Amino acid sequence: MQATVKWVDGMMFVGETGSGHAIVIDGPQDHGGRNIGMRPMELLLLGVGSCSSFDVVQILQKGRNNVTGCVAEITAERVDAIPSVFSKIHLHFKVSGKELKAPVVERAVKLSAEKYCSASIMLSKAVEITHDFEVIEV
Repeated sequence: MQATVKWVDGMMFVGETGSGHAIVIDGPQDHGGRNIGMRPMELLLLGVGSCSSFDVVQILQKGRNNVTGCVAEITAERVDAIPSVFSKIHLHFKVSGKELKAPVVERAVKLSAEKYCSASIMLSKAVEITHDFEVIEV
């Protein structure tokens, strides 16, 4: 896997992955940015949330569950020091579908957290990561 991050101007960068996808990364104005892109730590949260969501949906689909939606709400706390690392990350999954059973969704979330989500498992070595979920019948 490869990626590049290229400085554009001020505190704006363009990150491009080996698969050819790009994203603008920027800082707030008080740090020399123009606030036209996501912050690096926000990207880290999106990485954890999307990695785990990918697993949850795939596990449910492979189990032939009728899943129609999955939203991961990610909250995080950072320490008040430099570096301002995350001290806690919480992922709350809102999984919707027809006749979804809570134990099945719970199992998918647990498998992602403990076995499959590379991002979550890697970060859990340094950050307290918690998960919960709710099932929404449609």
